[in-house]
Amino acid sequence: MKYFHRTSITPDQVVERATGFFGARLTPMEETPRRRGFSGTLGTLTMTVQAEGGHYTLIVIETDQPGESELDKLAKRFLTMVHTMADPTHEPRGAY
Repeated sequence: MKYFHRTSITPDQVVERATGFFGARLTPMEETPRRRGFSGTLGTLTMTVQAEGGHYTLIVIETDQPGESELDKLAKRFLTMVHTMADPTHEPRGAY
């Protein structure tokens, strides 16, 4: 599955948060300035970030699992957390 999210959080902040969030659950397998890869028993996840339009950051997360897998729920939970970083009034909803 592939997930996209656009945020006002800087790419460096997103990468730092992703390293802590996914690194606590999965084994790091790739690390470049704008890309992180993780793997584990749940599968493989790759996240890339890029500056978009000067004021926004585009986050792309890809997993090697079908939709609604545990890894996909983890990816969606991370994107919800990023949304909450940008908008503290956002109330996370959902079972992920």
